[in-house]
Amino acid sequence: MARDYYEILGVTRTCTEGELKSAFRKAAMQHHPDRNPGDPQAEARFKECNEAYSVLSDAQKRAAYDRFGHAGVNGMGAGGGGQAGFQDMGDIFSEVFGQAFGEMFNAGRRSSGPARGQDLRYDVEVTLEQAYAGDEIEVRYPTVMTCEVCDGSGAKPGTQPSTCPTCGGQGRVRATQGFFSVERTCPRCGGHGRVVSDPCRACHGAGQVRQERTLKVRIPPGVDDGARIRLAGEGDSGARGGPRGDLYIFVALRPHELFERDGLDLLCTVPVPMVTAALGGEIDAPCLNAGPKPCEGDCKVKVKVPEGAQTGKTVRLKGRGMPSLRGREVGDLVVELYVETPTNLTARQRELICELSETCTGVHAEHHHPRHAGFFSKARKFWDGLTGAEESRV
Repeated sequence: MARDYYEILGVTRTCTEGELKSAFRKAAMQHHPDRNPGDPQAEARFKECNEAYSVLSDAQKRAAYDRFGHAGVNGMGAGGGGQAGFQDMGDIFSEVFGQAFGEMFNAGRRSSGPARGQDLRYDVEVTLEQAYAGDEIEVRYPTVMTCEVCDGSGAKPGTQPSTCPTCGGQGRVRATQGFFSVERTCPRCGGHGRVVSDPCRACHGAGQVRQERTLKVRIPPGVDDGARIRLAGEGDSGARGGPRGDLYIFVALRPHELFERDGLDLLCTVPVPMVTAALGGEIDAPCLNAGPKPCEGDCKVKVKVPEGAQTGKTVRLKGRGMPSLRGREVGDLVVELYVETPTNLTARQRELICELSETCTGVHAEHHHPRHAGFFSKARKFWDGLTGAEESRV
């Protein structure tokens, strides 16, 4: 019957990644055959530790093992470990048995063939108007390009790279330490299998150069803050003839002085004269031009103010918001009314307001100021409660 992996490494089932790594380092040092030359069972114990760590260091395999035991990792390559697990073991072996061994352990994971280029990120800030209607912008960014002088070979024009004499063009050399025999990347050619004796002056033998590139990018209508636009094949050039990476444009929406965006809706606060709010009427509100319900050239729309409108009252205008990035849906323009009290009154204006105040107070106050009456009705109960509490303490 197979031993429990946690027992092999001497850790609990709740151990952290660091505790697991430390336990494996200790076990590897203890049971490595080179450190136990007279013990025929050392190699078996070392392999057992390696198998346990390769499973427990992989989050997916560890979860399966915790739930189903050894049956849960059968067929999952229990002795192989994931990429992260291999990297950890290479680092551990470097510490325990020397840097050369760690390099040999990890060498098999390196590829000497064509390599895909790196993906790139470019951050761009757009206005709300650009996000509403769409736009074409120009971006400039540094990127790695295939050298045009040597066509990526790294060799001076008219010459060709030669076969590496160290690895014979294989890109790898075999090294042996103890009972291990491991292939590693050729130190002379770096795994390419070829060496450049007369390098290209433009790229200094690298086959790639760093340049600034300019692209025109289409910003689609309806794009929102945090959107990502992928441009396939516009990233760094691949090494050794590999494909180019991608360019990702991350969009940030510049704050607008009039509007706030809420999904597809646009929010706008518009001041309303006190008289208009009291009597009702119409005001002008800004909106964005174009769209399914185009505004006039001055980009404003009429908003009906109901009689007796209060600050915070909202009026929703259908189809005046942002277009959807995908689909035909269009948001609304939500206008919030802000009732503005007049200032710098003339004597006659003050006189008229005083007359209005006299007619709005008294027995008809609740009719003219319903919120005022309701608020102070609650306030009186609150104050009476405080007074009663004070009297009871006395």
